[in-house]
Amino acid sequence: MHPLLFFHNQFIPDHVTYTFLVMAILALLGFLATRRMDIYPNKVQNVMEVFVNAFHNLLIDTMGEHGKKFFPLIATIGFFILFSNLIGLIPGFESPTASLNTTVAMALVVFFLTHIVGVQIQGMKYFKQFLGPVWWLIPLMMPIEIISHLSRPLSLSVRLFGNIQGGHIVVAVIFVLVPLLIPLPILILKILISVIQTLVFMLLSMMYIAGAMEEHH
Repeated sequence: MHPLLFFHNQFIPDHVTYTFLVMAILALLGFLATRRMDIYPNKVQNVMEVFVNAFHNLLIDTMGEHGKKFFPLIATIGFFILFSNLIGLIPGFESPTASLNTTVAMALVVFFLTHIVGVQIQGMKYFKQFLGPVWWLIPLMMPIEIISHLSRPLSLSVRLFGNIQGGHIVVAVIFVLVPLLIPLPILILKILISVIQTLVFMLLSMMYIAGAMEEHH
């Protein structure tokens, strides 16, 4: 592991350490954003409200009003991924999302929740989507549907991990090879990628959950 990484501990994996760091930052921001709300809004509250409203509008546009009960999960995922992506741009720090362990864990939460929600809303009829439109297509459709659903957490986790880890490697190499002013456009692009990957993970998660809530014919 790179010796410049802060908080490096030989007993605790770096992605775990930085996961707790991001959690602590978000908890602090949440505290600062909600204190003394009855008196006057502070700057942290104003900034956090912008993000919360953006996430809320995105959820409503994607899932509709019936998706509001999933807002705490989606917003938490959004804030965690965004801050995890961006913290890796600070020299000496590492993104928790640059580890497959972190991205797979989040993808599995979405995966299991999707099917739990599907069964809760539709009952056993939820599994009809795995059987195909007619009985004689079951041997063909069932493997295809199972593989399709199993590929979802793989797609979510590998896409996020690959983009964040690859971006950090590119930025690190450019900083070593060229003067400081030249990598600035790359840094701006990396910030944009961090935001886009956050939105992609959120959107796909909402689409999977929304799809499980719809009855399949």
